[in-house]
Amino acid sequence: MNITEILSKQLEISEKSIDAVTNLLDEGSTVAFIARYRKEVTGNLSDVEIRDIEKNLKKYRNIEKRQEEIINAIDGQGKLTDQLREEILSTNTLAILEDIYAPFKSKRKTRADIAREFGLDKLLDFLVNEAKSESEGLDEAEKYLVEGLDTKEDALERSLDILAEDIANNIMARNIIRRDAFVRAKLVATLKEDESGLYENYYDFNKKLREMKSFQTLAINRAEKENALSVKIEFTDNYNKKLIGDLYRKDKNFNDYQNYLLDKTVDDAYKRLMLPSITTEMRNYITEKAEDDSIEVFGNNLKPYLLQRPIKGQAVIGLDPGFRTGCKVAVVDQFGKYLDSAVIYPVEPHKKEKEAIATLKSLIKKYGVSLIALGNATASRETELVVNKLVKEVDNLSYAIVNEAGASVYSASELGEEEFPNLDVTIRGAISMARRLQDPMAELVKIEPKHIGIGQYQHDLDAKKLDEELSKVVEDAVNEVGVTINNASYKLLSYVSGLNPSLAKRIEEDFKEGKLVYRKDLKTVKGLGDKTYKLCAGFLRFPDSPEILDNTAVHPESYKIAKEINKHSLNDLDLESLASKLDVGLPTLKDIIAELKKPGRDPREDNPEVLTRKEVMGIDDLKEGMILKGKVRNITDFGAFVDIGVGVDGLVHVSKISDKFIKNPREVLTNAQIVDVKVVEIDKKKERIGLSMKDIGEK
Repeated sequence: MNITEILSKQLEISEKSIDAVTNLLDEGSTVAFIARYRKEVTGNLSDVEIRDIEKNLKKYRNIEKRQEEIINAIDGQGKLTDQLREEILSTNTLAILEDIYAPFKSKRKTRADIAREFGLDKLLDFLVNEAKSESEGLDEAEKYLVEGLDTKEDALERSLDILAEDIANNIMARNIIRRDAFVRAKLVATLKEDESGLYENYYDFNKKLREMKSFQTLAINRAEKENALSVKIEFTDNYNKKLIGDLYRKDKNFNDYQNYLLDKTVDDAYKRLMLPSITTEMRNYITEKAEDDSIEVFGNNLKPYLLQRPIKGQAVIGLDPGFRTGCKVAVVDQFGKYLDSAVIYPVEPHKKEKEAIATLKSLIKKYGVSLIALGNATASRETELVVNKLVKEVDNLSYAIVNEAGASVYSASELGEEEFPNLDVTIRGAISMARRLQDPMAELVKIEPKHIGIGQYQHDLDAKKLDEELSKVVEDAVNEVGVTINNASYKLLSYVSGLNPSLAKRIEEDFKEGKLVYRKDLKTVKGLGDKTYKLCAGFLRFPDSPEILDNTAVHPESYKIAKEINKHSLNDLDLESLASKLDVGLPTLKDIIAELKKPGRDPREDNPEVLTRKEVMGIDDLKEGMILKGKVRNITDFGAFVDIGVGVDGLVHVSKISDKFIKNPREVLTNAQIVDVKVVEIDKKKERIGLSMKDIGEK
């Protein structure tokens, strides 16, 4: 198998670039390092393209491994021919490989095996080549009667089991059913028992497999597990059986009796041996596709969520709201350092609103707080009303609603315990609220991505696969921004190219002890060798280093070039001439110049500002036709949920996102994007809000 050629055609990337990426990955280079610092070698491929190569390279290498295993297994049986070897090596899908291997697998004795033991393969040969009538067939079958084979009818039927197994193992026959699955076959779901009405949309569901949406597949799978729905795949049976029969009629001149036997055997093979396995295969296929799509949705939502613009230079109060147990308050300084905490009881059942406002005013004055981060969980709406009163009484104070998903997981985690061993878990949650505003990425990486709550049906997905894929998304986001070492947790550092948790901990400890001042000091960290230094150095920022390049994305291997460039006016350069003179590629040269122009610049500063508020609205304040500003909270296949500041996210259905036709919301939206929306539907009873992004200019 020529993997490079296959990947080049599949991904529409040159073979030269595929080979370059493959070699770099095999050498141990990370995707982030390759994308940022080996642009000339790869042809300037993006991290997304390199991830695609990495993923598919792994898939095809697994197929190669399986090819080798199958060849060795068949060869061990003494049944490997040159033709069979070539057939195996020319196959690049696992399903077909397993079809080829199926007849050679060690398995329990089949009906066909038993028939062969009776010598009925010779009877079958007579039936398909010589028999002209039923009487001739039965007369021949009578010759094979022995103990255990009592009647000629039984002998004849059992001989057909051999043909049925041959049909079932015929790759061309199986592909006829597979092709039908991808073109015409439908998934049909019907109600069994669903008292809650949770799966009402699927009580009478009938849709082609190729048209199934990922959320529909996952919902139906869950309903089937809960015994709420009965599910099956309906194939075009008669059409498929005709095509399979035609495979065996080709170059044959069957008489009526032989055609009758063939049709009967095709029907048996189809129902008993083929449909069950291919139905399972297709259910697995659409489930895997749905999982992959949902993980992609999760990743597409996660990355912009991590890359939200940080709020720098402000002390923040984090509020973790609650009813009976009160609202937990935590103050952090502009760098995220914990300063103080309190518990207030502004809402029912205590309703100590005045005391709560007084406590908050005191903390605001004492620590110079200008922003409040309010968690969006239980009692959030009620607490927001109190915060709104506070904002009106204090100058230059605003607040923002923060998605609280995963905060409780962090609070009770080993990392939360390490960071704040003497604080109650609830106060840790409030600290997390504040820090999520100051530096979303630095705080959110402390939580397993699946707990952040921005995917669809994440609890129905393969947990290991989800964790692996989302970890790559986090890694790409962290390395895209770079990590400033001054206030980085080891959890954040562990996502840096080339680093692992143990090295990250050592870096964090050595920095705190004053051992790391320059970027090159990383080489003194125990266990961090030259190879790891090459992979990680460019992604770590040292703002206090006397060497200004240490606070840029310029890699140490390019410092000499950067210093030469700095001798020129950065706004008046002949790039091609300079690239040739310095023996450096044009993409790298451009990257270095961009860094020299704005050393220490955070690329997230280009992203939309955080949506802060100074007034509060509720669903009762909404009217159809209102135009509001909101923040995209979550994107699914069917639409986008937008926070418009009323305590309930509104849904912009995919049909109402754009004036032009789009199949998927992600074609025009990203998570955490600030958008203008029009209120088009309000259901106060169900607390549902319908929004539109079309015709915003019309009231």
